[in-house]
Amino acid sequence: MKKPIEIMDTTLRDGEQTSGVSFSALEKLTLAKLLLEELKINRLEIASARVSEGEFQAVKNILEWAIESGYNDRVEVLTFVDRGESLKWMKKAEANVQNLLTKGSLNHLTNQLHKKPKEHFDDIAQILEKAKKIGVETNVYLEDWSNGMRNSREYVFEFLDFLSEQPIKRILLPDTLGVLTPRETYGFMASIIEKYPNTHFDFHGHNDYDLSVSNTMEALRAGCHGLHLTVNGMGERAGNTPLASVVAVINDFMPDIAIDVNEKALFKVSRLVSNFSGIGIPSNKPIVGDNVFTQTAGIHADGDHKKNLYFNDLLPERFGRKRKYALGKTSGKANIQRNLLELGLVLNDEELKKVTERIIELGDKKETVTKEDLPYIISDVLDNSFHQKVFIKSYALTHSKGLKPSTTVLVEINGETFEENALGDGQFDAFINALHKIYQLKKIQLPQLTDYAVRIPPGSKSDALCETIITWQNNGSEFTTRGLDSDQTVSAIKATEKMLNII
Repeated sequence: MKKPIEIMDTTLRDGEQTSGVSFSALEKLTLAKLLLEELKINRLEIASARVSEGEFQAVKNILEWAIESGYNDRVEVLTFVDRGESLKWMKKAEANVQNLLTKGSLNHLTNQLHKKPKEHFDDIAQILEKAKKIGVETNVYLEDWSNGMRNSREYVFEFLDFLSEQPIKRILLPDTLGVLTPRETYGFMASIIEKYPNTHFDFHGHNDYDLSVSNTMEALRAGCHGLHLTVNGMGERAGNTPLASVVAVINDFMPDIAIDVNEKALFKVSRLVSNFSGIGIPSNKPIVGDNVFTQTAGIHADGDHKKNLYFNDLLPERFGRKRKYALGKTSGKANIQRNLLELGLVLNDEELKKVTERIIELGDKKETVTKEDLPYIISDVLDNSFHQKVFIKSYALTHSKGLKPSTTVLVEINGETFEENALGDGQFDAFINALHKIYQLKKIQLPQLTDYAVRIPPGSKSDALCETIITWQNNGSEFTTRGLDSDQTVSAIKATEKMLNII
């Protein structure tokens, strides 16, 4: 029998403590729905009580939906030992599960609250009594528990003795400062579970030493019953334990443990959290990074072709993704052939050699080459039939203070010219709107722009060449185009012209 483990996602509460991040009420509601319904998370910690009016409205919106959908007992709010003020806030928002923040180390209790253990326990008992009277279920956080176990173990066990007799459902054990080693995590957790075998314990890790996933594995091995995780590892300082990594580790290396999380939704939710938070996902971040399923070395692509020699259990299809083969100075013929195959292009050995040499040359210059660039490189190197069919012949960009930007564009498609004008929220938006008008005449749906990045060489001045990188989504697949010009909008137009030729 597999042991079921509860996963509590705290992206909307602890993850929001990432510097510079604040989710709107609508964003919180959208993410709560995805986390519970699509990702199949067991519990959500969505906010801290009494923070702001905006936070209250976000909690109220989520609870209204959760009550209607039958999830209200899976939505939790962080509360404080504040004589019941947090409980009043909760009831007004219709929340009925509190995660009560208490002091898990004698150092915090003495130097922050200036109280004796019995005083703290008495204050907590009053909160628990009030919560029980109004029908609020309670879990208890032992803040700084890890340092408590290191430096004041007697206090921690005195506290746990007290809590074991209280009307609570779970005890939540955080490594608040991310200081634990895997060996300590196992030892501390095992000693507690051995003494309190009938109590539910959650482990809440932080990643200050990049050990949070390892510590989480050891907490599970010691017998904990629940884990606290965040999407993309968001959180204060170095962040919390990342959800995607832990899910993959449990599924691949811990066969005695059962979790409900839907792996295929991890990447989708990760991207949405990144968009809402404004915090980019490192390209090499396990499971959800852009490059983690990309083979760069040609020998790896060749090995994949020969009985998948460079595959492991982390197959991209598990997470709703696809394997890619990068193009650059180390890619070699095998990578290029893989990309040509996806484009439906065939080259003979001599042609392939010439194209490979050009891609290596571009790589030496630190230029980035994508699959979508291949037709242009082939045309340039071989001077053959890969001819451009769509030309942005002319455009007029207007931007005046107090008026909406407008663009007039002249496009040639297969020798036929079209002219349209449109308004937009910016010059490029107006340009795209004008293109939509043209392509509607041809009954062609343009791809959706999903990402837009602009960069100039470090140390450059205002007259520097500007590279615009645009990611497009078309019929369920994504591709990227680039444009280069001293004017940002013009470089974006050049990237868009490439897109029009690709489709």
